[in-house]
Amino acid sequence: MRIGLGSDAHRFAEDAGRRLVLGGVEVPGHVGLEGHSDADVVTHAVCDAVLGAAGLGDLGRHFPDDDPTTTGVSSLALLQRCRELARDAGWAVGNADVTVTAERPRLAGHLEAMGSTLSEVLGGPVSVKATTAEGLGAIGRGEGISAMAVVLLVDEAPT
Repeated sequence: MRIGLGSDAHRFAEDAGRRLVLGGVEVPGHVGLEGHSDADVVTHAVCDAVLGAAGLGDLGRHFPDDDPTTTGVSSLALLQRCRELARDAGWAVGNADVTVTAERPRLAGHLEAMGSTLSEVLGGPVSVKATTAEGLGAIGRGEGISAMAVVLLVDEAPT
């Protein structure tokens, strides 16, 4: 077994038309996050946790933000590729646990869908929780959203 930890944070975009996507789920009624891809901090944190557990570096190593082929790409496609890289290295996802930190919007109504969406891509159970920063720091001031993820990888070798 191997364990990986991932984190990500993005500020809210100035473009009022940008969609907010978290854990592969669109959260309507709120401006999205600034970023090269869809800026899905939840999925990015899971990607980094998968890559880290497999000893494969981080998201930026595999998908640099100056690569025009990933401009605006769905982070679920990046997660699928991270899962494939881990599988190629002999690992399967055992489970993942994610915590999203945001003052706004309220995410309780979207957490189950995020977990289901991420579970489908990873092939293992994913739990997604939300909290606030209680007004502390940039996230607490409502300037953006952050996420942390832990992923357990298990040996994919036949037993």
